[in-house]
Amino acid sequence: MRKKVLLGMSGGVDSSVSAILLKEQGYDVTGVTFKLWGNDSKNETDAEKVCNKLKISHLTVDLKEQFAKNVIENFVSNYRNLYTPNPCIECNRFIKFGAMYNKAKEMGIDFIATGHYAKIEYDDKYKRMVLKKSNSTKKDQSYVLYNIPKELLNHIVFPLGIFENKDEIRKIAMENGLEVATKPDSEDICFIPNGNYKEFLEKYAGFKSTDGNIVNKDGKILGKHTGLYKYTIGQRKGLGISNPVPLFVIGFNKKSNELIVGEEKELYKSELIATDVNWLLNIEDGMQVRAKIRYATKEQKAKITKIGNDEVKVVFDEEQRAITPGQSVVFYDDDVVIGGGKIRYE
Repeated sequence: MRKKVLLGMSGGVDSSVSAILLKEQGYDVTGVTFKLWGNDSKNETDAEKVCNKLKISHLTVDLKEQFAKNVIENFVSNYRNLYTPNPCIECNRFIKFGAMYNKAKEMGIDFIATGHYAKIEYDDKYKRMVLKKSNSTKKDQSYVLYNIPKELLNHIVFPLGIFENKDEIRKIAMENGLEVATKPDSEDICFIPNGNYKEFLEKYAGFKSTDGNIVNKDGKILGKHTGLYKYTIGQRKGLGISNPVPLFVIGFNKKSNELIVGEEKELYKSELIATDVNWLLNIEDGMQVRAKIRYATKEQKAKITKIGNDEVKVVFDEEQRAITPGQSVVFYDDDVVIGGGKIRYE
C-alpha cells in the first residue's frame, strides 16, 4: 500500500516540482492550497493545473480567519511593541505545519510535505529524525522551520532538500511540461505584495504617524522621526539627520516616543535573550552551538544557557551586529537544527 502525503501547493515551481518528486518516490499525493489572504485565485488556479496535469487530487482550504489571527495579528502586535517580526515563521508554525497536519490527520494521511529547502533525516548522533540544512547553501530555509513541533518530524517530507540550486528545480518543471516552470519567485510577504509594510500597518491596523525626537544615548536631540514603527534596529537610511559620522538606529524609548541612534560600533553586542524557544532536540545546558540571528546571516559560535522553560541566554564568541528583537535566533549543531526562539528586549 502506497504511503499517502498531503502536499502544500502555493502555485509556485517549488511545490509543483515537489509533487513530481513525491510521485516518483511512490507516494500517493494530494495537493492542498490554502486561502490565506486577499485574492489567491491565480495561485489556486496554477496549483490546480499542476495537479490535473500530474493526475493527483487537489483541494482548497479556507484558512483566512486562522491566518489573520495567528500571522497577521501577530505581525501587527509585534510592530506595536517595536519588535521586527518574521511572519513566515509564524505561518510555518500555525498554518503549514499546524493546520495542514491537522487536515492530513482528518483525511487519514500520515505525511505532509512542502517545497521548503531543508531536509529531515535520521541522525546517528541523536538517534532520531532531525531537521537539517538543505544541500543548497543559497536556498536553505531551515532557519524559518525551527519551530516545527518536534513530534511532527517523523511525518514531514521535504523533497527539495537534496538539490543544490533552483535551476535544477526549474529544469524538472520544464521537462514535465509545467507552465509554472518560469514563474518568478515571490520575494515579498504574501499579505504585503508591494513590500510596503508601513502602508499596510496604517491601512490595515490604523497605525498613525506620531512625530518624536531622535536622540543619542545621552538624550541629546538630533532631529525628528515620523513614527517609531517605521524604523528598525540597524537602520541608517531615512533618518533625515546630518552628522559627521554615520548614525544608525540602536534602540527605542516607547514611553517618551524617542528614536535612539548611535555610531555603528554601538550596534554590536555579544549577548541576547530569546524566549518562546522551541527545542527540536534535547540539549545540555551551556552547550556550544552555532547561532544565526537572522535569515540572511551566517551562523556564529555561541554558548546557550537555559534561564527558564522557554527562555535561553545566548553568548557569542564574537560581538554581533544589529541583534534585532522580534527576529529569531536559531541554533545549529553542524547542519542539524537544535531549536530556536524569538529575540526579546532585555
